[in-house]
Amino acid sequence: ELNRLKVVLVERKRTSKWLAETLEKNEATISVGVQSIVASLETLFAIAKVLNVDVKDLLVLTKK
Repeated sequence: ELNRLKVVLVERKRTSKWLAETLEKNEATISVGVQSIVASLETLFAIAKVLNVDVKDLLVLTKK
């Protein structure tokens, strides 16, 4: 799985509701982003900024 957003939110003791409010986004949009990689790059960078993490920390790169 590529998406680490859910893990990072837990590590930062934050919720998807908090993230949605902080980014002024619909909570459903953030919830979908937590479950899959559907966030735009702009949103992904905004999420990384408010969580104070590198955008790479939100993704797991796997080698095949």
